[in-house]
Amino acid sequence: MVRTSCLWYVLLLGETAWGKVYFSETFDDSWANRWTLSTWKDSEKEKMGKWVLSSGRFFADSLEDRGLQTAEIMKFYGVSAAFEPFSNEGKELFIQYQAKYEKDLGCGGGYLKVGPKQEDLTSFGEPTPYHIMFGPDQCNADKRTHLIFSYRGKNYLKKSELPYKQEGEGVSHLYRLHLKPDNSVRVEVDGEQIYEGSLKDDWDMLPAKEIADPKDKKPEGWVDQEKIPDPSDAKPKDWATEAKIVDSAAKKPEEWDDDEDGEWEPPKIDNPAFKGEWSPRMIANPAYSGKWIARMIPNPDFVDNPDLYKYDNIGYVGFDVWQVKGGTIFDNIILTDSAAEADEFAKKWKVLREEEKAQIAKAEAAQQEAFEKAKAARAARAKAEEESGKKASRKASKAEAKSASEEL
Repeated sequence: MVRTSCLWYVLLLGETAWGKVYFSETFDDSWANRWTLSTWKDSEKEKMGKWVLSSGRFFADSLEDRGLQTAEIMKFYGVSAAFEPFSNEGKELFIQYQAKYEKDLGCGGGYLKVGPKQEDLTSFGEPTPYHIMFGPDQCNADKRTHLIFSYRGKNYLKKSELPYKQEGEGVSHLYRLHLKPDNSVRVEVDGEQIYEGSLKDDWDMLPAKEIADPKDKKPEGWVDQEKIPDPSDAKPKDWATEAKIVDSAAKKPEEWDDDEDGEWEPPKIDNPAFKGEWSPRMIANPAYSGKWIARMIPNPDFVDNPDLYKYDNIGYVGFDVWQVKGGTIFDNIILTDSAAEADEFAKKWKVLREEEKAQIAKAEAAQQEAFEKAKAARAARAKAEEESGKKASRKASKAEAKSASEEL
């Protein structure tokens, strides 16, 4: 649901405690009235994957804990929701949502896109421009938490990848991105900070402030070879450099005919004394000048931008992913300028996560108990079969003994 007014929060907690919610969604039976299914990959050969409401295998409340789930395998999925466009200028922006992998995806994404207003969201997909892409992504062992920002029409990945935190099937994870007007960024997963830094430092959105002076040249006579061969080092006289030698024990076969077979040459064998190619030891170069580096000068192309964080037209939120196995459940999405609003949504996740973990532990205990019972039953059957075999053997022995006695 889209909520443009938080008056009831203000009445309860005061105007300074709560901010503005630009968009929120908890997914109920009317979700399709607010979300647009994408058809950008629909064709004769393939169809977009289906979305369904599901609470998953483990939940606290079957209705309240329902989210939007990818319901098929080997599919592209696209769904998005529009809202009244807004700007985050001069404000903090919190983007938060839940993702639960019901099974290991193998390969697939679980990230959220937030972007500018679109005229037609039915075409929402990979080519659609976005401002921010945030959330888990994996392809087999290659795993990360994506965080991509768009700047002047180009998408910028973070210089170093954020850790992947989506381990644990059947457990909901909470993703929170906090973007501030000072261009700083904070990322939390499950309430734990996994990154805090700056758009200016950790994304290549701006040119470097300094560059190597192209006019600066390495001085003549500059020696940048750190090690040289030791001129006093000589190859030992007994150093064998031949890998193969003539087999002195070999004899020309009696049937060998030089006229017909040519001149006989004894075969070669591995040289047991071979030590490999000799090279003198390396020593420090007394003339070494050090590693030469051109001096740094101000980059003439650098123009600072104190508003890297700012997006003037934020108008949709959506999921555009490919999944091999499907089964991912997305829920409790919120875009707000208030940490208190985001925390309120996080309460739902905390309750759900504790129940999921408790039910998973219970299911694992029941599975272990069933395994132990089956193991005990197999052992009992094996023992009974062994005892039965022993009785049959004793009975047969008695019968043989009686038969032998009668023959006598």
